[in-house]
Amino acid sequence: MASERKEATDAKLLPKRSRLGKLMGVKIIGIGSKVPDNIVRNEDLAALGYDDEWIVQRTGILERRHAEPNIATSDLAVDAARRCIDNAGVDPQDIDLLLLGTYTPDLLLPATANLVQDRLGLRAPAMDITAACASFIYAMITGMQYVATGCSRLVLVVGADCNSRVVDPADKRTFPLFGDAAGAVLLQAGDPQQGLLSYAVGSDGSGAPLLYRPMGGTRLPFSDNTELNGQHFLRMEGRSIFKWVVRLLRATISETLEAADMTLDDVDLVIFHQANMRIINSATRDLSIDPEKVFTNLQYYGNTSAASIPLAMDEAFRAGRIRRGDHVLFSGFGAGLAWGTVLMRW
Repeated sequence: MASERKEATDAKLLPKRSRLGKLMGVKIIGIGSKVPDNIVRNEDLAALGYDDEWIVQRTGILERRHAEPNIATSDLAVDAARRCIDNAGVDPQDIDLLLLGTYTPDLLLPATANLVQDRLGLRAPAMDITAACASFIYAMITGMQYVATGCSRLVLVVGADCNSRVVDPADKRTFPLFGDAAGAVLLQAGDPQQGLLSYAVGSDGSGAPLLYRPMGGTRLPFSDNTELNGQHFLRMEGRSIFKWVVRLLRATISETLEAADMTLDDVDLVIFHQANMRIINSATRDLSIDPEKVFTNLQYYGNTSAASIPLAMDEAFRAGRIRRGDHVLFSGFGAGLAWGTVLMRW
């Protein structure tokens, strides 16, 4: 029955039209990221029975970071936020909103953003935004709207996930894909020509069965029933997700560029959600993007979900790949199904 439902869902998963928008007069003034110290290489997994060659050929991943048992999502988020605040050189007391994108919270209640807000000593409202691997893009657009409308002056946006805690170690096709990390940016009012020249966001709940966690919500609460062991782990139909993403990226990037009346020739750098190198290479080829414009760090961190884009953004910025005035295209996608693509004038 589950297989039939998945096939039916997969068959109708054509890209849905995104909601388009524009948000100018907002800029990023600080950036930071954090990855755990524990490096898990493919050869480490091979010793446990994983296929090193398959991992590289199918994903492009060489290693990933796993948080130590005493490290939670909030710990990574706090460290990334502190580095971001230091990079911006601002007083944390001036931050008036905290948005945290994550699907792996420390607790189901309260929001992990509240825990991060307390440890940073902020005097600001805080809330989680959950859109899986698109969480950071959703959170960043939301934060920019607060700034653009004058509701906030300085917004901290964090993307953080401890994926290693929710992926089944026995699932040899999924477990090697994911890593743990956090990334953060600070948003503030900018010049009228700075901000999002265009953005496209959307969701398609018909694809929910392709990537989800069965247990832990009101549909299937946690239980001591041993017959339900493993139901708290992430479930993913990788092949179906791959097909959907490839179609989606072609559609959403075209929509975003068209809305801004620009082409890929006008874009200085492209950062895709770092999910799978085959997806990135396919999108690069299908859209005729100059490979030199595409930044990747997937090979060293794996899929870090909500942290993926801000982590890559931070590394690209520190490497001199992003400069003030550059046009940068970001695209996030994942469970929900949810997606968000933005074209930013940095």
